[in-house]
Amino acid sequence: MSRAVLGISAFYHDSAAALAVDGEIIAAAQEERWTRVRHDAALPAHAMHFCLSKAGLTAKDLEWVAFFEKPLRRFDRLLESHFAGAPRGFGAFRKAIPLWLNEKLHIPRAIRRALGKDFTGNLVFTEHHEAHAASAFFPSPFERAAILTMDGSGEWATTTWGTGEGRTLSLQQQLSFPHSLGLLYSAFTSFCGFRVNSGEYKLMGLAPYGKPRFSKLILERLLHLRDDGSYRLAMDFFDFATGLTMTNAKFAALFGGPGRSPEAPITERELDLAASIQWVTEEVVLRLARHVAARTGMENLCLAGGVALNCVANGRLLREGPFKHVWIQPAAGDAGGALGAALLTQHQLLEIEREVRPVDSQRGSLLGPAYSNDDIVTALTALGARFRKLEVEAELLAQTAALLAAGNVVGWFQGAMEYGPRALGNRSILGDARAAAMQSVMNLKIKHRESFRPFAPAVLAEHAHDYFDLPPGVDSPYMLLVAQVKQQHLRVLDEADQQAMRDPDLCKRANVVRSAFPGITHVDGSARIQTVDARHGRFHRLLEAFNDLTGCPMLINTSFNVRGEPIVNTPAEAWSCFQSTELDALVIGDCVMLKSEQSPLSAEAREKHLARFTLD
Repeated sequence: MSRAVLGISAFYHDSAAALAVDGEIIAAAQEERWTRVRHDAALPAHAMHFCLSKAGLTAKDLEWVAFFEKPLRRFDRLLESHFAGAPRGFGAFRKAIPLWLNEKLHIPRAIRRALGKDFTGNLVFTEHHEAHAASAFFPSPFERAAILTMDGSGEWATTTWGTGEGRTLSLQQQLSFPHSLGLLYSAFTSFCGFRVNSGEYKLMGLAPYGKPRFSKLILERLLHLRDDGSYRLAMDFFDFATGLTMTNAKFAALFGGPGRSPEAPITERELDLAASIQWVTEEVVLRLARHVAARTGMENLCLAGGVALNCVANGRLLREGPFKHVWIQPAAGDAGGALGAALLTQHQLLEIEREVRPVDSQRGSLLGPAYSNDDIVTALTALGARFRKLEVEAELLAQTAALLAAGNVVGWFQGAMEYGPRALGNRSILGDARAAAMQSVMNLKIKHRESFRPFAPAVLAEHAHDYFDLPPGVDSPYMLLVAQVKQQHLRVLDEADQQAMRDPDLCKRANVVRSAFPGITHVDGSARIQTVDARHGRFHRLLEAFNDLTGCPMLINTSFNVRGEPIVNTPAEAWSCFQSTELDALVIGDCVMLKSEQSPLSAEAREKHLARFTLD
């Protein structure tokens, strides 16, 4: 009899569900993709039922449901932290307690209610960082590996390391709240005017514009960092342990005045703060990795936790760190805890053997809902879309490649939705990386986001080392590594370019053409790379078709959404995004449609769509 475990993460950030059966990952998805609430933290009822449906199971087939942390232990930390800081922070305590009393202390009841009366199985609660560790090690291609997890916080742990071998893992040391690398980075994210838990990647993208002139000050005043990577925060500069804000007046005084308001212009101070905290984060990660390598003697490392989504730090770890091989969970943040909880229960509690696969067991992280061509045609017809259905895939790929080569921006919706924050070629917006204006066009006219933010290249894996300084034998199928564009593809900046690079307007800096592939080259000559191979299915074949047509094995790949909204899930959502942005074409399954052939949205409908955009 098959043994299925449903894993759940919820109530903090980006809730998700994942299903494993007999040690194999079957399905996983974030709740936001159904509710359309960005980073939805609610119990993932839609994602739970999707996972069961994909496996052909119902709630009565479930023997075990695993939650990704121990709520009572986290509640204990909340009480202890606030009592220690009383009476300061009473406002934050008063705000948090009702949520705990009404929801978080009743998670078993909420799970059973969501699954219905047919569920009569067992509930198990893993530790938060155990779930992260399991999500990193068990799907990895390693029989043995060191494990490092780093995030804001779990119950108490904020950073842990340990080892995995076969179907077992063991965490050996931890750093505890409030001393947290993730919360330190989030504090700077907030101070620079971005939203905590969703703006950290903006800060990372901003860092190359600045100089790390505050790094020494951070290490002297805010962070006591030891040689082994362990650290302590100077908590008199922070309010996140007991208050409603990340930082306080003392923090602001240290950096020359109040933090930036969200829509205020970005100044050189914010650029330099971003560069400084990025450098410090990389330094902490490198010291931790060297310590873990020395203690374990292992050559393989697995990473998870929100800090593992810092692809710049990951790239430096690969280049300068002590490990020969590094594997990073694609859903490294809280969403990945659902998968980790399911796998930990499968392998350690139920003692199901683990199969180690040469690539990995993540299945490309293409673990979400998929739609048949019949479903797609029905949806598009009901929406009044004008489309052509192409029965031969080669014709579909050739037409799409030609559209891209002609400078069109294409919405690309294929197969199963991605699990994790990155679009990996199934729910993507694509463009030609060679086009000089493509970055600004996609940022301002389609994504409706800040123009300073770079896009990622998706490149055929066999050609990646021709264009990027990736370490030998390293690929990046989950878009989690940053590397430099090779010198021969960079261009020498003339005097006008250098003048633009000194302009206070970040748009002018971002628009300087730095390489033969300006759409994906950041201001420091780097790129966040996705290597594409056969696991990516039709997307891999599209890149081959584009390479055959143009001699370029690379496209811009960004997520199919606009600012403030989750990645599209359904054909109807893809159509809505296509119609209300300046996308030129949309390819869903076997159906191709051009914007020029569609009935335009009314001014009222377009205005209504634009009003949905938020500061995210």
